[in-house]
Amino acid sequence: MNDLSGNTQAILLLTAPLIAGRKALEAPLLTPGEYRKLAARLHGMNAEPADLLGGDAFALIDECGDTIEPNRLKSLVDRGFLLSQAVDRWSMRAIWILSRADEAYPRRLKQRLGNDAPALLYGCGERSILDSQGLAMVGSRHVDESLLEYTREIASNVANAGRSVVSGAAKGVDQAAMNAALDAGGKVTGVLAGSLERTTMRREHRDLLLAGRLVLVSPYDPCAGFNVGHAMQRNKTIYALADAALVINATTDKGGTWAGAVEQLRKYATPVYVRSTGAASAGLEALRTKGALPWPNPNCASGIDAFFDGAVGVEPGSPVQPDLFDESPAA
Repeated sequence: MNDLSGNTQAILLLTAPLIAGRKALEAPLLTPGEYRKLAARLHGMNAEPADLLGGDAFALIDECGDTIEPNRLKSLVDRGFLLSQAVDRWSMRAIWILSRADEAYPRRLKQRLGNDAPALLYGCGERSILDSQGLAMVGSRHVDESLLEYTREIASNVANAGRSVVSGAAKGVDQAAMNAALDAGGKVTGVLAGSLERTTMRREHRDLLLAGRLVLVSPYDPCAGFNVGHAMQRNKTIYALADAALVINATTDKGGTWAGAVEQLRKYATPVYVRSTGAASAGLEALRTKGALPWPNPNCASGIDAFFDGAVGVEPGSPVQPDLFDESPAA
């Protein structure tokens, strides 16, 4: 089915709404937690998701009955026609789908997030960018011009050093970082909390996607709209796709930027840096107390090179409109 692996087909059937057939759903989709439990149960039986579509599928489904109710599983995997419709729609828009079981799935997501890595990753654009050295740049939607200019300067230096910028594609810091890197001829990964299909269809995006300079990805169905829960959950994907992260600004105990940075410092491995020059920030100081590092302020491409070669400690490889990526409130 459009070159999807059997595992990816099975995971889509179990967890994805398949927008074309949303009204035809007869059983609730598996939640991320339920899917993790089912995957562990299958692994314990030396099986994998694709086996749920094979000739002995019903027997295997019955054996998994202690994890997920068998009739629910049977109803979900019986959506093959709806899956074909959805995949055809995505293929026409050059949207690709990877599952955690696929060899091409970004290795750093598995390495950094483990079982928290998204079961599915939808995307459009050059996939190799996802495995390139990069800096995640995050911050609030509402910032003053001085911080936006600071963000643009760093993003330009990152691009000039041949590294990529990773961000969340919202207004403010995210958008400034991504646009500046693209203006400098660099490569960018945008991790969306929703509206992937609509975003990829914009003409200005298509030119960059086709040129291999932009990749847009999302853990959520390409037709799904933005919601705050998705935005919060996708933050870990932004960090995991980068070798290091820089927080430009944050408000203590409030908002997605703060929550994403705290989660990263508490649970995951990507180094988190915070802005160390300019106006004082109580939020950034609070992140310092939780383990964030002061940004060393490399002020040119060679400085960025030195930062990545020496400070990050992660194995390598592991004209744009101002409102280009504005789709939703910032996470």
